[in-house]
Formats: sequence, structure tokens, C-alpha cells
Amino acid sequence: MQQTEDFGCPVIDAHIHLDQYEDDIQPLRLSLAPNGVKSVIAVSTQLASCQKIERAAAAAPELIYPAYGYHPEQSIPSTEQLNELLDWMENHTDSMIAVGEVGLPYYSRMEAEKAGQPFDMDPYISMLEQFIIFAKKHDKPIILHAVYEDADLACDLLEKHQVKKAHFHWFKGSDDTIRRMAENGYYISFTPDLVYEKEIQDLASKYPHNQIMAETDGPWPFEGPFAAHKTHPRMVKDVIRAWCDVTGVKLEIAAELFYKNTKQFYNLYS
Repeated sequence: MQQTEDFGCPVIDAHIHLDQYEDDIQPLRLSLAPNGVKSVIAVSTQLASCQKIERAAAAAPELIYPAYGYHPEQSIPSTEQLNELLDWMENHTDSMIAVGEVGLPYYSRMEAEKAGQPFDMDPYISMLEQFIIFAKKHDKPIILHAVYEDADLACDLLEKHQVKKAHFHWFKGSDDTIRRMAENGYYISFTPDLVYEKEIQDLASKYPHNQIMAETDGPWPFEGPFAAHKTHPRMVKDVIRAWCDVTGVKLEIAAELFYKNTKQFYNLYS
């Protein structure tokens, strides 16, 4: 989707897998400012991903902000692998903006159950708790992959350890979970599927305006008007436009809101 109206302020992509753009990181980085994108929050999926994101961020400070973690929709790491990652993160806390992407394996579990295969959640819950403890220790925001009933498990752990700065990316859940998260002050972010998914539009209509951000989760591809386009951080502008359509808030006000929310949550440019 290409539209040219002036946002009046830059935008921030609050969640992107920059390392998964492979050889396109450099051209993608150079394309951000011309498209009105001030910064991206670049999440990681495992140690090698963290290291790649660290290098990309070092080459573009105040444009790429790195988050380090282990994505839950993959096999559980060995104890040695997890300790190696946590030790590496411990030695790189100065460069990380947040812990992430971490969470619980909802989609992997659903696939296993559909295939009639057993799935043990306990190691994933234990791993998530370690990342939450790390975030608490270092006073870092935490970026969560936790949807539907998994979000309640994540909330249990966040509340147990009194972690307040939590960002549930591409969140989906029940009304009770939505209320719980909103009351706890947790943030959520919308992807371009806000343009065409009623479930996400319903969520956007009820979540507190001061606890929302926009993301692409790139390079994840989207449907509808985005089907023929490679996911790019400029698409957060389409997310904000769609949010305006749902809420009735004027575009220039919404753009400033999303920018301010993301900047404050991640303590950017301070």
C-alpha cells in the first residue's frame, strides 16, 4: 500500500526480524529514513541472531535498536546453549534495548496437538521465567510472543516477578486477558493485519491508546493489500492509518501517539 499523506512525525517499527532479511539488511537500512522510518526495534531468535543484530545495530546507532532473546517457536535449547546465550546477553547488556523475542510456543503446540503428538510446555515456561528474571535484574523491557491462553501464563510470570515493562507483540487473546494486560500497564503492538483482520480491529477498538505501538514483524508476509509486497518498516504507516479507521482518531494525532508511546516505552533517544 502506497499513500503519501504527511504524518507530521517519523514512525518507529516496534518489532522486526532484521537479521532474516539476509543480504538485504544494508539496502533496507538505507531505505528507512527516506520512507519516514526513524528507528526499528530489531529482535533476535537465538545466539547467532543476537550477534548478527548486534553488528547491524553497531553500524547504525539510533536507527537500529537491538533486543536479544530466544524465540519460543523452535526446539527448546539445551541447558548449555541457553546458558551460553544468557551469559552472552549478560556481557552485552549495554547494547541491548530489551529482552526479546521470548515467550511461549502457542503455534508449535497447536501443530503438535493437531498431529496427535505430545508437547511438553514446562521447559518453555521455565525458559521464559529465566528471561523475565534477566529483564528484571537489568531493568530492561521484555518483548513477548504469547497469545491466547499462553498470554495468561506469561502474565502469571510477569506478575510473580513484578515486571511491568512488557510488550506483547502481535497479541491476540480473550477479553479477560485483554483487561488484565491493560490494567497491568502492558503494551501491545499491531501489525499490518490490522488492515484486514476483524479480530485485531476489535482489539484495537478497546486497548488503551497510551499502551499501543505499531510493528511489521518483517519479513513475515501479509495478506490483503500487502500480498504482492515484501514487508518493509514503512508499512507501520498503514497500521496507523488502519487504527485511525477503527478508532476515529485523526491521522496526525495518531502518528504522534504511536511515536510517543514507542519512544517512551523503549526510552529511545534519551
